[in-house]
Amino acid sequence: MPEPKKSSGRISSKKLSNLKVVVLCIAAATTFWILNALNKDNYTTIVDYPIQWDYDKAEYMAVQPLPQSVPIQISGNGWDLLRKYFKLNEPPFVINLVEPSSKSFILTSDLKRPLGDFITPTTLIGMLKDSIPYHIDQIETRKLDPVLDSTSFTLAKNVEIEGEITFSPSQVTLIGPSSLLDSFGGKFTVSLDEARISENFNKSVPLQIQEELADILTLQDENIEVNFAVIQFLEGNKRLKVRKVNFPKSVTLENEDLTPMATYLVDGSKVTELKDMEFEAVLDYGKRNREDSTITIVVKPNPSYIKEIKVDPAFVKLKYE
Repeated sequence: MPEPKKSSGRISSKKLSNLKVVVLCIAAATTFWILNALNKDNYTTIVDYPIQWDYDKAEYMAVQPLPQSVPIQISGNGWDLLRKYFKLNEPPFVINLVEPSSKSFILTSDLKRPLGDFITPTTLIGMLKDSIPYHIDQIETRKLDPVLDSTSFTLAKNVEIEGEITFSPSQVTLIGPSSLLDSFGGKFTVSLDEARISENFNKSVPLQIQEELADILTLQDENIEVNFAVIQFLEGNKRLKVRKVNFPKSVTLENEDLTPMATYLVDGSKVTELKDMEFEAVLDYGKRNREDSTITIVVKPNPSYIKEIKVDPAFVKLKYE
């Protein structure tokens, strides 16, 4: 018996040629249909039409990005709708704002007629939003009072700032949109970026704006001079002489030989004044704690240049005869 012929799995050149003709015919027919369809009128679609904002940029500034398009429903020739849908060579519709800071939106009903005229021969059927929001403020120049950022520096141990902190210039001039300037509350924070300050401070430091606001706000001065004096407190201690006040004869201390010890911090420039000062542990019977029969020790005198006085023991126990 003759062997059956095996198929090569290949399409003959004649069949391939016929297939190409069929594909070309379908493509040509589809193209003809599309072109014919696009030439027809009365199509309706929704597009995001590009818009452009026109206002006095020397007097006003956009605080937030402005909308770049507005959704509208239009009808017309297929070619025109195709161009508008894909924004092909379509000029943006310009929205003119005379006093942009007086409002935060514009009604689309006010744009319908001029926009309809602008997009002819396409017909504007309607606007899909009632309004277009925007945030444009008037540009102002403000004088702000500088204040020191307490988190931007540290003082050495037992060091405190004495008196007022002064700045030169005494005010910071900031230029920008009014609403952002209002958010500063009349104050501008100055950062030192210093650690363990132990001496009087006199230094010119750079003025900085938050990175996200750097393109919106302008500082007139780049640096400011910061001045303040510091006090170095020294640790000290003294034994106290006990002085009883208002004690009846029948009341004594459980430990009559008690000698309290006071520890404190003293202004380094006042140490000599402290040497000859006599300190007492004052026990006022009239201020006793009746519940546990104790009296809290009060150190006197207590000059202003001494702070953080601690007494050991902090109180004494009374004994009644």
